[in-house]
Amino acid sequence: MNILESETPFLIEAKTCGYSKKKSITYHFIESSHSLCLDKREIILAQIQACNRLLKYAKDESDREAINRELGELKLTLDMMHY
Repeated sequence: MNILESETPFLIEAKTCGYSKKKSITYHFIESSHSLCLDKREIILAQIQACNRLLKYAKDESDREAINRELGELKLTLDMMHY
């Protein structure tokens, strides 16, 4: 039996892209095998975790604004899924 364990505890990586006020967040699955077995709630939670990590390292104010806007939208989506 082969047991495969990932060394990275994170599922998704987030990056900012765009310019000035048109910045947005893009996501990338760290391991492609995870993209096949996650439900919507798990993906949104992983996106929130990735944005929180990205926010910790953001130096540009426009990056912080884009990340905070994205976090707000993700949390609202997650809340709406519970109802």
